[in-house]
Amino acid sequence: MRFLHCADIHLDSPLRGLERYEGAPVDEVRGATRRAFGNLVALARAERVDFVVIAGDLYDGDWQDFNTGLCFARGMAELGESGIAVYVVRGNHDAASRLTRSLRLPANVHLLSEQAPETRVDERLGLAVHGQSFATAAVIDDLAARYPQALPEHFNLGLLHTALSGREGHAPYAPTTEQVLRAKGYDYWALGHVHAREVVATDPWVVYPGNLQGRHVRERGAKGAELVTVEDAVISTVFHPCDVLRFDELVLDIAGLADLDALLERAQGEVKTHLAAAEGRILGLRVRLTGTGPLQRTLAARGDTVVQELRAMALEVGGGDAWLEKVLFEARPSVDLVGLADGDDPVALLAAELAALAGPEALLEFADASLKDLRLKLPSEVAVDEGLALDDPAVLRDLLREAEDEILARLGGAEPS
Repeated sequence: MRFLHCADIHLDSPLRGLERYEGAPVDEVRGATRRAFGNLVALARAERVDFVVIAGDLYDGDWQDFNTGLCFARGMAELGESGIAVYVVRGNHDAASRLTRSLRLPANVHLLSEQAPETRVDERLGLAVHGQSFATAAVIDDLAARYPQALPEHFNLGLLHTALSGREGHAPYAPTTEQVLRAKGYDYWALGHVHAREVVATDPWVVYPGNLQGRHVRERGAKGAELVTVEDAVISTVFHPCDVLRFDELVLDIAGLADLDALLERAQGEVKTHLAAAEGRILGLRVRLTGTGPLQRTLAARGDTVVQELRAMALEVGGGDAWLEKVLFEARPSVDLVGLADGDDPVALLAAELAALAGPEALLEFADASLKDLRLKLPSEVAVDEGLALDDPAVLRDLLREAEDEILARLGGAEPS
């Protein structure tokens, strides 16, 4: 028996904000989630699987129009033509309460109830699929605790959209524990909701396949589905990428780099390596410049130039298939700011003021007093950008670090940026 386990398709989810990044292939990636879904359907047919399980979040909330539902129904019909059954539970993004539109799904699709746990049995395969859909967008009950015990003489599969006992970056919906899952006596738990692939356990198997297509740089690396084979009661899994656009991160240490040309040469090699690993996919990269070295003064004084040089290099190396989503300046000057603050000259007083702001409470208090008017004036689409969340301590710390670098660069005689 073989089946595909996927989750968090988020069909037609927009990849927001691409227009802000010069060189981003906006038109090519606008339909990335649809194309990834098409790859999933093609994979299921090519591998001749017996069935597919989808552990929630087929959609990204209510449809803009019926085309989203029609796209899903068309893919399911293709699987039906190949004799492939599909078992689905709804997650928080496509809970019954979230969708105002619906379409009749093909007969091979089994959408499990949101009212109570439901079991679907395929005696031909000796299969029992247990699951429950989300009725509302925020389910805080332990759904798994009410799932039935395993059916004897069957391969028992639990289908669940959950954060288990908690996963960073994900709301704690349908919380449960490995102990609860293990007590049901199932052979495989097909989980969804967490967008990073994770094999939680192998006795029994408890697996997050991750989402089908990364939608921003925080969803980095290969995205796809789990191909599961059951042979003589032995379970094995192989991850298969389905994504068409891949996000990743370059961390470049400036130590030992004499100038901007040296940085560009090293970055070029890293971009080529990541492009090869992406295997023909479009690649969105975030660059982090870290470490300490003589180049830091140039980074602080000519930040905009550095960003544009790096972006031009990526576009040239990738032939349009690689672009830089953002460049983060985390390299630090060799100057000891705390040591510099010892004294009573103007430079020391300035260094002391900067050092005093380093604590999160002091920084938030300063930002609340100094940046309140600016926050109110920011357009909503800018205010939600992760790099301009002016009430986020991490963002404020980065901005303070940039200010420190700029000041130290000027004190050191560099041209201002």
